[in-house]
Amino acid sequence: MAVYALTGFSLVSLLSFGYLSWDWMKPSLVADVATDPMEKSLPPTFTRPPHIIFILTDDQGYHDIGYHGSDIQTPTLDRLAAEGVKLENYYIQPICTPSRSQLITGRYQIHTGLQHSIIRPRQPNCLPLDQVTLPQKLQEAGYSTHMVGKWHLGFYKKECLPTRRGFDTFLGSLTGNVDYYTYDNCDGPDVCGYDLHEGEDVAWDQSGKYSTFLYAQRVSKILASHSPKEPIFIYVAFQAVHTPLQSPKEYIYRYRSMGNVARRKYAAMVTCMDEAVKNITWALKKYGYYDNSVIVFSTDNGGQTFSGGSNWPLRGRKGTYWEGGVRGIGFVHSPLIKRKRRTSWALVHITDWYPTLVSLARGNLSNVQGLDGYDVWPAISEGKESPRTEILHNIDPLYNHAKYGSLEDGFGIWNTAVQASIRVGEWKLLTGDPGYSDWIPPQTLTNFPGSWWNLERLTDGLKKSVWLFNITADPYERYDLSEQRPDVVRTLLARLVHYNRTAIPVRYPAENPRAHPDFNGGAWGPWASEDDGEEWEGGGESLKSRNKKKKKKCKICKLRSFFRKLNTRLMSNRI
Repeated sequence: MAVYALTGFSLVSLLSFGYLSWDWMKPSLVADVATDPMEKSLPPTFTRPPHIIFILTDDQGYHDIGYHGSDIQTPTLDRLAAEGVKLENYYIQPICTPSRSQLITGRYQIHTGLQHSIIRPRQPNCLPLDQVTLPQKLQEAGYSTHMVGKWHLGFYKKECLPTRRGFDTFLGSLTGNVDYYTYDNCDGPDVCGYDLHEGEDVAWDQSGKYSTFLYAQRVSKILASHSPKEPIFIYVAFQAVHTPLQSPKEYIYRYRSMGNVARRKYAAMVTCMDEAVKNITWALKKYGYYDNSVIVFSTDNGGQTFSGGSNWPLRGRKGTYWEGGVRGIGFVHSPLIKRKRRTSWALVHITDWYPTLVSLARGNLSNVQGLDGYDVWPAISEGKESPRTEILHNIDPLYNHAKYGSLEDGFGIWNTAVQASIRVGEWKLLTGDPGYSDWIPPQTLTNFPGSWWNLERLTDGLKKSVWLFNITADPYERYDLSEQRPDVVRTLLARLVHYNRTAIPVRYPAENPRAHPDFNGGAWGPWASEDDGEEWEGGGESLKSRNKKKKKKCKICKLRSFFRKLNTRLMSNRI
């Protein structure tokens, strides 16, 4: 029998964290609107396609929102969710690229070749060019489409860039994580470059501006310059709250009583992002969009518990297939919702936004084959039953195989050493190595996670390769039923076999030295020519010989980066 240990905390106290409320209309530090512009609301109507604002946050933990009992202040998100529909049976992917690819294509990772890890900065890889993306379908429906924030779907060729994949405009980063002020990103020792882009150009002039502020202000400018009579789609992919943990000083001060430094900085970043969402909502009202708008809020994966995040009381963290890695924060806020102010337990997955939003936009889905998502708007707006009954969390054939897995353990139909996870109805199955499996309470102590007594740890079961949970009755994954219900295990393994037959080969090419920022003026950006194949993996052998002049010029890149960072720190007065 599994042995659990939890000391140093009262379970009641852990579950009783409440958010600290504040004045909803208090002027925000990121506001570029001086007064409340809210006008008298009009009756909900679908006479025109709705404006769609999709907000995606990065690495925000399941516990890290006020209405989940957090100690972090999120009054804007709490109010938007309370007035809309909270999605409490909502699933995402465990890491960045997979969630973003499934949002943009409406397809599982196994159907785009992105089922392993993320797209790394130096890989000749990107979202498959044969995929028709969500913004492209919305463009077909007459929408103006804009993206602000983190892309992380590949950029080795210009054809991979957001502006070539359906967005009319783009301001943001192409890689997975950058400095919030300098926009520098290092992909290993001495492999550093600048990563903030305006359209297809490097936005050198924006360095020094905190990204959460910058992105919220850009959304406001887009709304101010567009007509509310014409439908608009804005994809706001905040960098927050991914590492590095950076926030303006005034936000950190609010959490000065938090003993854990990482949690303090993380909390400040979440609250700053919350205020940015407030200003986006404010702009929707000021410029006349709000009454005919749909705001979708989603996280991209579970929180990184060792960088301040919390998924309590769920098991696991970012990068795992436990609930703490794949169950997300999600809600929809809109005057057009028929049944507002409620919590929905309808099963929803991030792939569902593609058909849902295209249908809302009155777009054409008849020519799109092979979608894994469903139109869940009736479930969200009217409270109807979700058309979704199962979710393939993933099948990753390249991930390290579990030491104790075998084909025999999989009834001869599935090698349980392979990392995979699926949910069918109320049942969830995991095989292989699902990832870090502890339950980690909110990180309130000074030295967390350095002190072993701050987490609840499973002390046996390490020689397993199959787990089964009734996820409806046991959402915290405490009671493994794989031995008691071998019939259910076999049924779900058969579903994995079914999905695996439809999988395409994994796209995970070797890194190429041609991608080094020094060969691109000191910035990350496209480096392969249009003539290179989609999965070009050339050796880049003579990048040195072909780019001698460019390389000599870039000897000053590091010095320039140093002065840029120094100037930014002086400007921002951060801690």
